[in-house]
Amino acid sequence: MSCPIVAFEDLELIDYKKAWDYQTSLFKPIIDQKIYNRKNPDSTTKTKNHLLFCEHPHVYTLGTSGSKENLLVSEAILKKLNATYYKINRGGDITYHGPGQLVAYPIFDLDYFFTDIHKYLRFLEESVILTLKEYGLVGDRIDGLTGVWIDVKSNNPRKICALGVKSSRWVTMHGIGFNVNTDLSYFDAIVPCGIKDKSVTSLKNELGELVDFENLKQKLKINLSNVFDFDYE
Repeated sequence: MSCPIVAFEDLELIDYKKAWDYQTSLFKPIIDQKIYNRKNPDSTTKTKNHLLFCEHPHVYTLGTSGSKENLLVSEAILKKLNATYYKINRGGDITYHGPGQLVAYPIFDLDYFFTDIHKYLRFLEESVILTLKEYGLVGDRIDGLTGVWIDVKSNNPRKICALGVKSSRWVTMHGIGFNVNTDLSYFDAIVPCGIKDKSVTSLKNELGELVDFENLKQKLKINLSNVFDFDYE
């Protein structure tokens, strides 16, 4: 059986709502095609897989299972921070996206891979863990929590990558926020992911130096293809 094929796009710095709309424009035709194919077994039209990389201007997003109480500032303070806020259709609680954070949006038809959302989340985490390893850092998981953490066994576990996904008919959207050169002060305005007793960190913070962002992108791009066993278009 041949590997799945994924079309890759780097959207660079893009407004959150614009990127969300673009994701939807890729996501919906896959859903529609799957519905059509199921009703028409003779159809030979295959669905497509996409992977988007980007950065966003300062923005806070709240998932379907989150509480707005975890946004700790007023609308006026949001304006002072030059940040926007959206309630969105992914799972999870509140998180922050901003410049210096690598956001990855896999829009995958999991029928090409495996139909298991928990496994999908673990594969996303593993791709980040392997990328951290290339920088000499040990990324890990915490039972019951999604995302990737540093120093899990210490008194100060720090979250370096958040996950939040939506799935319909085994098609995914949304994805990961990987703190690379992120300004961590923006996390002070929220209870990140609704978790009150743990802090956040970035690759820059852990290494003590600015990270080559383009090089980081290439590492994660390769690790995602290796972990999920796909080829790029």
